Amino acid sequence: MTREPHPVAVVAVDGVVAFDLGIPSQVFGAAVSAADERFYDVAVCSAGGRPVPTSAGFAAAVAYDMTAVAGASTVVVPGPAGVSAAAHGDVDPEVLDALRAAAARGARIVSICTGAFVLAAAGLLDGRPATTHWRYADRFRALYPTVRLDPDVLFVDDGDVLTSAGVAAGLDLCLHIVRADHGAEVANRSARRCVVPPLRAGGQAQFIERPLPAGDDTSLAPVRAWALEHLDTQLGLPELAARASTSVRTLTRRWRAETGQSPLQWLLAQRVQLARDLLETTDLPVEQVAQRAGLGSAASLRAHLHTALGQSPTLYRRAFRESTAPR
Repeated sequence: MTREPHPVAVVAVDGVVAFDLGIPSQVFGAAVSAADERFYDVAVCSAGGRPVPTSAGFAAAVAYDMTAVAGASTVVVPGPAGVSAAAHGDVDPEVLDALRAAAARGARIVSICTGAFVLAAAGLLDGRPATTHWRYADRFRALYPTVRLDPDVLFVDDGDVLTSAGVAAGLDLCLHIVRADHGAEVANRSARRCVVPPLRAGGQAQFIERPLPAGDDTSLAPVRAWALEHLDTQLGLPELAARASTSVRTLTRRWRAETGQSPLQWLLAQRVQLARDLLETTDLPVEQVAQRAGLGSAASLRAHLHTALGQSPTLYRRAFRESTAPR
């Protein structure tokens, strides 16, 4: 049975970062079924439906006013530039009222980058975990001390309120939402259409500026891409270091600098994610899922999935399929 597209309202505030503003329409617009049916209907709005100045030096002419928020099941606030009034706590009251009303009726509320400042100004983050761009963490804490800010992660999913870190982390969060709503296949299809990686886990570290030692400026991305193609084999530090033509010590240091995780932590996270993909999209027995994901045995898969999600493979597969069944 064909389902109606999920209504998404994107709230543009003065000084919005143009890249952030385009992310929800791009990612949600690319989330389609195998038959090319849309899963989301995105409306970009502003206070009074007025054109919105962006940080890129042009104004965005939006199609809707704030009444679009009243009919939305998901409301996304892209980040205003760090020098804008909204990033200093001065937000249009019409925007704040619309966000509070949406939260009160149970809509999912999302921010990208400094959009967290807008959610916090509306009081929607009080006492809750959240993140924003690491550069503005001190300012955020000074303005909103009751928010449990974690500036070291890509995004925070706190159920009905989700926040992301800077710029490209908004892509990660929107793809995470698509994945939660419709599963790995749809999220991966959206990522391919957007030509971006399909998954960076929310707990991965932000790429905060850190000086790297001279001579270590070559990315290990090709090694990680190779590892993703060989998750079902035994991969240890010696194998990865040999692939990178470097020492284990140098590999470990560079890997952590690029991903915020050790190589083995990263590998485990990718294997658990592959297992989730297989549980969602295939009927393979749990033992085969574990082997294909490089987790060895069904018992190992159960232990790691329980640590990550608090569920067994069987319950995860059942719950996922029930949650994504057509209405």
